[in-house]
Amino acid sequence: MNNSNESSFWLRLDNAAKIYPSAKGRDLTSVFRITAVLEETVKARQFFEAIDAIEDKFPYYKVKLKAGFFWYYLEHHNLPIAVAPDSEIPCKAFNKDELMFRVLVKKNNISVEFSHILTDGTGAFEFLKTILLSYFGKCGVGVLNAVKSNNINKNDQEEFEDAFNRYYKNVKSPRIKMPKAFNIPFRLKKTARFKLLTATLPLNKILAKAKEFDVSLTDYLSAVYIYSLQEIYDQLPKARKRKCNKIIRIQVPVNLRKIFPSETMRNFSLFVMPGIDLRLGNYSFEEIVKTVYHQIQLATDPKLISKNISRNVGGEKNPFIRVMPLFIKSFVLSRLYINNTKNFSGVVTNYGKVDLSPQINEQIKKFIFIPPPPNKLLKINCGVVGFDNKLVLSFGNITVSKELERKFLSFLMAQGIPVKIINR
Repeated sequence: MNNSNESSFWLRLDNAAKIYPSAKGRDLTSVFRITAVLEETVKARQFFEAIDAIEDKFPYYKVKLKAGFFWYYLEHHNLPIAVAPDSEIPCKAFNKDELMFRVLVKKNNISVEFSHILTDGTGAFEFLKTILLSYFGKCGVGVLNAVKSNNINKNDQEEFEDAFNRYYKNVKSPRIKMPKAFNIPFRLKKTARFKLLTATLPLNKILAKAKEFDVSLTDYLSAVYIYSLQEIYDQLPKARKRKCNKIIRIQVPVNLRKIFPSETMRNFSLFVMPGIDLRLGNYSFEEIVKTVYHQIQLATDPKLISKNISRNVGGEKNPFIRVMPLFIKSFVLSRLYINNTKNFSGVVTNYGKVDLSPQINEQIKKFIFIPPPPNKLLKINCGVVGFDNKLVLSFGNITVSKELERKFLSFLMAQGIPVKIINR
């Protein structure tokens, strides 16, 4: 980071962000959304006062993407935080002349959208929490220290850091080639591709079900997703099955701040990829849960995570890669993104449970987390967030079919978990 004066600086892209400028496009925006649904309609005067109060708290987000000769970088632009009415078209791409995050308001909804070039779900949630604390403070509700890690009273340099570089160790670790994964065969929509199906269910019910299998909520939901994909594969005609890849594997993001301490507000997450091999036969749900549990436990071992950080960061430190012109890097990274997508069948992103203070919790109905639009190969993904006793599932879909969502939710209902669809 170069910050020779307080009003201007530039940042190198963190390791996780480097692939997104090369991979993003008109439909593939790399933009995700988080929404807080309040009990009452947002009060305009107090809301704008709240935004004014936090204008200078997140300088590392007030940046624009710039292209250098060797790498993209982030250049500081002290533009005001953009607040706009919600158009209900989520996760739209950002224009070159605007910052890469936005705040959206409609009725009782407060939403933030971020480019993954800036941060991951943890950073974006901290930003939204800070808005909520400021807003409810202006409304006379809550206290400023309601969130343990809020940013209202701090502006630490650690928030700027690329934590991947901080925890990088030079470990020689060749990349293991993975067999290509099964991808759902549904036809893509022709226009207005990205559609959402959002459902809520009792958090205590699904936690109890996960506890029956002695696994975490993330393990359980990942297993349901894989089981649903297996059902879709099983229903394909024999001729179609012969052409399909026989590995079902999903990406599950892991917040590395829980493994390697960091206050960074930029990207600091990696994926683990549990899965099953259909060449070995059909799996029962119990077998899938057990497989997912052990694979995630192994993949999140700190030493193995450290090895993956080393491999990812080591690539950008390669002298040959460093001197490669940006237009060549962009081509290579775009192909790498496409090839990596061939290795998994879906994505399940579980942010976890949001908890503010008792006073502020009473003012909020639920949170909704919408992952970035999936690409044409992946087609569907799922974002999960809990609040109070509600778990909200959001399926982003660019196909004409809702079969995966139907199988996923039907399975939960068959397990005795009530499901309420709130948006289709």
